[in-house]
Amino acid sequence: MKSRTSPVVRPTTAARQEPVGAAKNTQMQVLLGPEDGAPNFVTRRFVMDPGGRIPCHRHDRIEHEQVILEGEMVIGLDDREYTVRSGDCVLIPAGVAHWYENRSIAPTAFLCVVPLSSDYQTEWIEPPENA
Repeated sequence: MKSRTSPVVRPTTAARQEPVGAAKNTQMQVLLGPEDGAPNFVTRRFVMDPGGRIPCHRHDRIEHEQVILEGEMVIGLDDREYTVRSGDCVLIPAGVAHWYENRSIAPTAFLCVVPLSSDYQTEWIEPPENA
């Protein structure tokens, strides 16, 4: 019989918050992932301060599922812009170009769930903020 993964329960404050290298004024925490025994998905929490931005990029094989926890931001999906707010959900299918920008005066926080993959590739359509 295949061994099963042990359950994990912990506060989000236990996850280290680190700057997103390609972004401006944005931090990320890996809440649950392979280090926790999660076999299929990685759950991340992003916090984007006012003026924060993640440049346009895409992932050919990875979809994103997101939930806005607090605040609001503008997200670009291919050639359309959307303003998303606390309580909104976003599905970004694989191959869709996307970017994020906090044009408000308050921080924005969102969860992002992606499939666990050893082949997570990012194509930057705009240069990363640190380039």
